[in-house]
Amino acid sequence: LMVWLRRTTHYLFIVVVAVNSTLLTINAGDYIFYTDWAWTSFVVFSISQSTMLVVGAIYYMLFTGVPGTATYYATIMTIYTWVAKGAWFALGYPYDFIAVPVWIPSAMLLDLTYWATRRNKHAAIIIGGTLVGLSLPLFNMINLLLVRDPLEIAFKYPRPTLPPYMTPIEPQVGKFYNSPVALGSGAGAVLSVPIAALGAKLNTWTYRWMAA
Repeated sequence: LMVWLRRTTHYLFIVVVAVNSTLLTINAGDYIFYTDWAWTSFVVFSISQSTMLVVGAIYYMLFTGVPGTATYYATIMTIYTWVAKGAWFALGYPYDFIAVPVWIPSAMLLDLTYWATRRNKHAAIIIGGTLVGLSLPLFNMINLLLVRDPLEIAFKYPRPTLPPYMTPIEPQVGKFYNSPVALGSGAGAVLSVPIAALGAKLNTWTYRWMAA
């Protein structure tokens, strides 16, 4: 019974933290950083999303020791954002007002790394973190290409409480970077590894706290 209760508590923690991670994503651009800013600041978006995903996913994957936990974590984030998308749609905003980020495939790569290396923590940090950073910009750019007209949505339907400094701006393509996916992947791959290490360290601290 105690084992069952402990496992249930672990997964409850995952749900709580995944929901909070999604809230960070949603509130980063009031209403959502992704739709307004992904086209104008895709590199910034890619770095923030890959690091945010990897720190929580690796924390709980190592906490439970079960390959698949990272995908579970990303799935909760996705479902929660779809609920938010539906809520805004019910308020009269267009269907494309919220574009749901694609977290699940990158989390699956992290799980596969952990599983293929026989639950090697350091391989998960280095290889898994790199794969998350490399893949997330690619999956999300494909996702954005499927959105009808994100710039029209951003300008025509501004967020009700959007502060002036967060107002979407017309992208200056080619003036700052020529390939946002490549730059986002490169920067994300480099930064996701130390952030994954931070998630693993947080897991160690949690165990020490529990044992105290």
